[in-house]
Amino acid sequence: MVATLLPPGPRARFPGAHLLAFARDRLGFVCRLKREYGDVVAFRLGPERAVLLSHPAHLHEVLVRQHRAFQKGRRGEVTTQFLGEGVLNSEGARHHHQRRLLQPALHRQRLAHYATVMTTPAARLRQAWQDGDTLDVTPAMMRVTLAIAAHTLLHADVEAEASAIGQAITTLLQGSSRVPLPLAPLVRRLPLPSQRRLQRAEAYLDTLISRLIDERRASGGQTDDVLAMLVDAQTEDGRPLSPRQIHDEALTLLLAGHETTALALSWTWSLLAHHPDVDAAMQAELQTVLGGRLPTVEDLPQLQYTRMVFTEALRLYPPAWLMTRRAREPVTIGDYRFAPGTFFLLSPYLMHHDARFFHEPEAFVPTRWAAPPEAAPARDASLPFGGGPRQCLGEGFAWMEGLLVLATVAQVWRMALVPGPPVEPWGLVTLRPKQGIQVHLARR
Repeated sequence: MVATLLPPGPRARFPGAHLLAFARDRLGFVCRLKREYGDVVAFRLGPERAVLLSHPAHLHEVLVRQHRAFQKGRRGEVTTQFLGEGVLNSEGARHHHQRRLLQPALHRQRLAHYATVMTTPAARLRQAWQDGDTLDVTPAMMRVTLAIAAHTLLHADVEAEASAIGQAITTLLQGSSRVPLPLAPLVRRLPLPSQRRLQRAEAYLDTLISRLIDERRASGGQTDDVLAMLVDAQTEDGRPLSPRQIHDEALTLLLAGHETTALALSWTWSLLAHHPDVDAAMQAELQTVLGGRLPTVEDLPQLQYTRMVFTEALRLYPPAWLMTRRAREPVTIGDYRFAPGTFFLLSPYLMHHDARFFHEPEAFVPTRWAAPPEAAPARDASLPFGGGPRQCLGEGFAWMEGLLVLATVAQVWRMALVPGPPVEPWGLVTLRPKQGIQVHLARR
């Protein structure tokens, strides 16, 4: 079949209409496009020729089969602005070198050494809570995962600064939703109050990571963390990494390495609070396997139902809900041919909520992941960590961290949602709860 040129898509009522709609509500905008036009949708984001993809076969084409025909395509996004050229944003040979550089620190054998570091902050948190307390669970999870990332990756203690770090990250992510992608470089030069807030947040995080690096270097001694590896590492041509390269990698790992897991845990608590039967089944498994003690990495194979709960939460609320790519050359996706420079939005969220690939896709059904292979959900339709050569480097770290923190806290505490408006997802760079997740704590 000869590829046709134009997929279906909406006509803009006025120039920039889609750009404004996307900036106002990214998640709602792409959901409407999917609902009205299907798996491949062409539209304009200001000057950009944009295409939304949400079918497993099409995402596989972009992320795996034709990955060399695309670049990451995050032009103007907040991640490039403040994370620099770390592994999250780099391209081509440099990205490949950075992945090879960091992979030993995130290898399965190394991960086993991180287990105690992961359960310790979670155990402190569960001890600090009081029966009957009301709290927003997302900042609590952010503090735990930030402490874990800082200790394992940088051998640093940042718990005292967790609130300030969390506020800075929130400022950056909120700012990213207000600035449409093609206009971001222009808007950043304007003396607006919102831009001054963004600049203060960036400066705070930049100063923080520089201080942590300086403290580590000044302390001397041998440590077995990622920062030590970066200090000793070399570029492709054999030179030591520059201070800026070390800074960008460390900041990327610290911030991106805790944000997504904290959100996955937050959505898991929200779902468990909505489904006391699932909570009870998971609790029975935790009691049988752990008997009240802290979990270890050796326990994870036995926590099969707990893993299914976390897997289903990642399906319903994938933190990395929208990925971007830009075509370097002409590409064919399905029945359509696209020109170089076309900007692609790839949505695991839309794919995860498609009834063709998941029975009753809006339902929270952990046991769907226990089905035999012929009845289980299509594995290629589940991409909570992306796919292909750019698949999340910290996927193994995130799985272990999420399960250990979930098991540690759930043994002691049950959560019930505070009455009020429903918890809604908010599509920023990551998928956050729009008004937080307010819960009542009840000791088991």
